[in-house]
Amino acid sequence: MKKTRVLYVSQEITPFLPKSEVSEVSRNLPQGIHEKGKEIRVFMPKYGSINERRHQLHEVIRLSGMNLVVNDTDHPLIIKVASIPTARMQVYFIDNEDYFQRKAVLQDKDGKYFKDNDERSMFFCRGVLETVRKLGWAPDVIHCHGWFTSLMPLYIKKYYNDDPHFADAKVVYSAYNSEFDGSYDKKLVEKLKMDGFDEGDIAELKDPSLLNLHKMAMKYSDGVVEGSEDLPEGLAEAVKTSEKATLEYCEPATCVKAYSDFYDEILEENTVLAE
Repeated sequence: MKKTRVLYVSQEITPFLPKSEVSEVSRNLPQGIHEKGKEIRVFMPKYGSINERRHQLHEVIRLSGMNLVVNDTDHPLIIKVASIPTARMQVYFIDNEDYFQRKAVLQDKDGKYFKDNDERSMFFCRGVLETVRKLGWAPDVIHCHGWFTSLMPLYIKKYYNDDPHFADAKVVYSAYNSEFDGSYDKKLVEKLKMDGFDEGDIAELKDPSLLNLHKMAMKYSDGVVEGSEDLPEGLAEAVKTSEKATLEYCEPATCVKAYSDFYDEILEENTVLAE
């Protein structure tokens, strides 16, 4: 019996970025799931603030070199990789000079969120999936962490739905108590249409607020995780009414088995439905 394959996609992972709820879960959960006998791959953006020398990042030439079109402009895709020795875990990084070379993460020095975070997210999500295709690795479960990954379920279910690498993949989205209080560019719907999405697919994003990004992610996911103990009221209600399989909050450091069982439950449920 083949091992279950889990793809982790996160907006931040420690030790490459400072410790936070998202970055610590994204560091520890994959290791725990790997130790449970599942096969993993882990991806995050290569923000310019990440010290490549300290963390020994190096470019994977055989995976780099592709161009992705975002908002009608070509952007080269660069793939880098580094190891977390204490975890025997590799992390792949999505890089691009236009989107990820600035010496910051998601906000500028004044704490304002970058106006092109929507395009950075689009590039990141597509970059991950294109790289996984090049690896020839078909995940059974794709687990997304952080609002920066909220477009990933849409791309998997609507853009890559006929691709054999992702056609049977089940998507899990972790909703966190995020500090992001703005919205994506109001032209996000028009940019997504350039990728071939129908207006009906993305109607909720006419107002690309954080809450609507979460709702869009949950709409195209097979399972939802309460990533924070205390979610904002609107988000908590959206999770409660999503009608998707839900894993209630539990501390990942002590709940690896609960996450592993949750993946198995979603895969088993969909197998039964297919029969």
